[in-house]
Amino acid sequence: MSKTIIVSNRLPVKITEKDGEYVLNPSEGGLATGLGSIYRQGYNIWIGWPGVDVNEVAQGQIKQQLGTMNLMPVYLTQDEINNYYEGFSNEVLWPVFHYMSVYARYEQVYWDYYYQVNTKFRDAVLEVAEPGDIIWIHDYQLLLLPGMIRAAAPDVAIGYFQHIPFPSFELFRLIPWRVELLEGMLGADLLGFHTFDDSHHFLNAVTRLLPLNATANIVTVNDRAVVAETFPMGIDNNKFEELSLDPEVLKQVESLRENFQSTHMVLSIDRLDYSKGILQRLQAFELFLQLYPEYIEKVVLYMIVVPSRDSVAQYKELRDAIDMLAGGINARFRTLNWHPINYFYRSFPVETLSALYSFSDVGLVTPMRDGMNLVSKEYVASRKDSNGVLILSEMAGASKELIDALIVNPNNIGAIARAIHEALNMPEGEQRRRMKQMQQIVSKFNISHWVKLFMARLQEVKQLQQSMLARRMSLEMQVHVRKDYKAAKERVIFLDYDGTLVGFQTNIDLASPDQDLIQLLTELTADPLNQVVMVSGRKYQTLEEWLGHLRLDLIAEHGAFQKKYGEEWQQLPGLTDQWKGDIAPILETFTDRTPGSFIEEKSFSLVWHYRKAEAGLGELRANELMNTLRYFAADKGLQLLPGDKVIEVKNVEINKGKATMSWLANRHFDFTLAIGDDHTDEDIFKALSHDAVTIKVGSQVSSARFYLRNHREVRAFLKSLILV
Repeated sequence: MSKTIIVSNRLPVKITEKDGEYVLNPSEGGLATGLGSIYRQGYNIWIGWPGVDVNEVAQGQIKQQLGTMNLMPVYLTQDEINNYYEGFSNEVLWPVFHYMSVYARYEQVYWDYYYQVNTKFRDAVLEVAEPGDIIWIHDYQLLLLPGMIRAAAPDVAIGYFQHIPFPSFELFRLIPWRVELLEGMLGADLLGFHTFDDSHHFLNAVTRLLPLNATANIVTVNDRAVVAETFPMGIDNNKFEELSLDPEVLKQVESLRENFQSTHMVLSIDRLDYSKGILQRLQAFELFLQLYPEYIEKVVLYMIVVPSRDSVAQYKELRDAIDMLAGGINARFRTLNWHPINYFYRSFPVETLSALYSFSDVGLVTPMRDGMNLVSKEYVASRKDSNGVLILSEMAGASKELIDALIVNPNNIGAIARAIHEALNMPEGEQRRRMKQMQQIVSKFNISHWVKLFMARLQEVKQLQQSMLARRMSLEMQVHVRKDYKAAKERVIFLDYDGTLVGFQTNIDLASPDQDLIQLLTELTADPLNQVVMVSGRKYQTLEEWLGHLRLDLIAEHGAFQKKYGEEWQQLPGLTDQWKGDIAPILETFTDRTPGSFIEEKSFSLVWHYRKAEAGLGELRANELMNTLRYFAADKGLQLLPGDKVIEVKNVEINKGKATMSWLANRHFDFTLAIGDDHTDEDIFKALSHDAVTIKVGSQVSSARFYLRNHREVRAFLKSLILV
């Protein structure tokens, strides 16, 4: 039976050491709750670090104990924890991914340990993984793991979910090991992110840093479709709804009511981190008291900051700054019976948090950057009377779903101060209308829904990969084609040139045939049973210069010119180039606006090349140019052909498919082969009969029956025919 293997940095368990004995308690975290339905079933397993440095003597016993809970430990040394976790994960990835790159420290030793620990996790996974298993990897500490597992087990299903933001390309490229990180992530079949922005940033980084293309949200990596998708993570909403009715929670709510009586409570709960915007929130509350002095003694900011990494200099400085600012505001505004900020630097049990969520009038959640921010969703789920107001940062992933919150820019302290005032004055009916809308979202898109959605999509991606593999020209299919080729008495082979027999060159004049290709074509045409036809978009003069000495027929400029071996070039009758005078100035305008682009003129077509233009800019201009030319093309009987980094404008009569059928007129062959790589070659594939062997180079959607990956595979395939 296949199983699901969950892998994360930490196991969902708390281990405490007491007098040399280790005590295990299941963790309360949101992820642990959501994935509990998976890892506790059958043979499923959760792999991760147990959270403490366990001495070697006890490791075997703890592994056994954890095994009874379907958990498997990866033991890390103190050095590994310091450099892989505290170092690379939290001093390189965390600051850059949270747009705080000024805090990043790019130490080689951090990277070395990060690689080493990801290898440790890989070995642990491979120890238990079997064919047919699903592996679900979580978060930024294990970015290399999908690629490492893929290299060792190519057919396994791998999902990856990123729980923190993915930064824009401009920030991500600051990381010295950026390429290795992306290649590691692309080992997964499905990559999940909280927001569309995050998945978009990831795809942008991939296409800018790696020699890969993305179509919509799919990247093709060695014939494997890798999908980047948005899955906003939810919470266990039932838990928080039920907690708000728990007798212990109700008792604590009553106690809060006695203590605060007619005072409005604004609630703020965060882990100590520079990404949470705690200082700006305090400044905003101070400004609120200045702008609206009538609220002195009538409102309190109840602020909980959960301790985190306060041995690290930046976090210690942040804690000191929070202490000073909160103390200063209290000193400035407090009265005999009231002080404006109730500040706690410690964690609280979930019952106390539930009581605070239920009692407070306003939830103030304003991180500078946050992948999702589940506190906002917990606040919404806890409001059993559907009242209260949520103020939410637009930089939190949750703001894309909870649009009925008061959305603020966390850097704009004036806007936060005004939002607090608006929240405190919001009519009860409006509060309920907004809160009910948000509660429906939190209830529907809960943690179970998130898990179900991700796992279902992973299965779909594996099916998509299978359907693509079915079309790839496998070795078995090549054997079958060679058999038909050998048995045939009259064969015709139609070959495109650029991208099919040679790779693309930035300089189009450098794509002349190498000696190996000349040899291949010479051998292919030497067989008296073969008729080889080169069907290219190149100028006829270029084809003559490069290939005119070989025993093959040539079709140039997509069919505008044809030449049979040993004869003169023939032009397609009835063509005109009068339209060029109207189209050329448009192309020149776009060339002036796009550094690196250039125009190529052929006898009956104009070609705008942007392969040398900056990535992104070229595509943008190409779309603009297509939209501009559409109106002209329709009126003048022209066709627009978008290709690989190229747009060609030509007479509508010129068509590779028509040229091929014209060449085939009154001839009969018992074996037909056509190979091409772009939009123009589709006309040939469509024109030929169904029993022809049609091959697309590259795995895009095509009318061809099969595909090969690149020009190197095409050459290898053609050589195999010669050897038959």
